[in-house]
Amino acid sequence: MEIWINPSCSKCRVAVGSLDEAGVEYTVRRYLEEPPSLAELEAVLGRLGLEPWDITRTDEPVAKELGMKDRQAWPRDEASRGRWIAALAEHPVLIQRPIISADDGTTVVGRTEEALAKVVPGR
Repeated sequence: MEIWINPSCSKCRVAVGSLDEAGVEYTVRRYLEEPPSLAELEAVLGRLGLEPWDITRTDEPVAKELGMKDRQAWPRDEASRGRWIAALAEHPVLIQRPIISADDGTTVVGRTEEALAKVVPGR
């Protein structure tokens, strides 16, 4: 199991605590220090069944600077998908957190109890 975290994020700390309580082995990836590659983002999105704009923190200052909430400047369509993924790779602070990938491939954005229950045994 792997968890992508920002240590200053309260939701990340809750998720790590849940993994610790469950006694599962996992690897922590501080994705701000070790940003995911384009290929890793593509793979995670595939496992999540989401699009890049679904995991983009559009209220982050850099997102505001880029104008990412403007749907004309940043369309949410197949033609713009690569641009969104490139922005996430270049500015990892935009990636929603925590992202947890279980060994069986199940992957969630672990911000809710329901999401954590999908990957943490006994939740």
